[in-house]
Amino acid sequence: MKVIPTAIPDVLVLEPKVFGDARGFFYESYNQRVFEQATGLNPQFVQDNHSRSAQGVLRGLHYQIRQPQGKLVRVVQGSVFDVAVDLRRSSPSFGRWVGEILSAENKRMMWVPPGFAHGFVVTSDDAEFLYKTTDYYAPEHERCLCWDDPTLGIVWPVLQPQLSAKDAQGAVLEMAEVFA
Repeated sequence: MKVIPTAIPDVLVLEPKVFGDARGFFYESYNQRVFEQATGLNPQFVQDNHSRSAQGVLRGLHYQIRQPQGKLVRVVQGSVFDVAVDLRRSSPSFGRWVGEILSAENKRMMWVPPGFAHGFVVTSDDAEFLYKTTDYYAPEHERCLCWDDPTLGIVWPVLQPQLSAKDAQGAVLEMAEVFA
């Protein structure tokens, strides 16, 4: 597994070793030992999630203020622009974001640590998105950051995404609950 650093050191892009030939390909999408050796991290994943979304759908920017979730995210069909925003007030990168194209073709994954808001927008006709989490979904602690907050300045590749009602009501960073 190749680890690619991002502008925020705690967010990592991971490229698995892919073995392919004329018949297709094979790769380990997750191996605890390899992940730990490559990243120095030892998260305990408790939940796997799978979503399918149409082109232009933006999901996020979600986080849980209590029971924060680390996420290991990847795409198995299509492509997305994936974003992580640092919401740890004590962090030197507080309020900054990183984004990465994740696709079935490039097979890249992104590690989004606890304390970050996370979201993605679908850039292909549709996309299937899989992610592991380090804590359980807790709707009472779920929060949403405004996807187009000018303070964040996220450069989304879709100008008018399709949003859920909840995601359309996200808080701007200045008014959002954040981590210490």
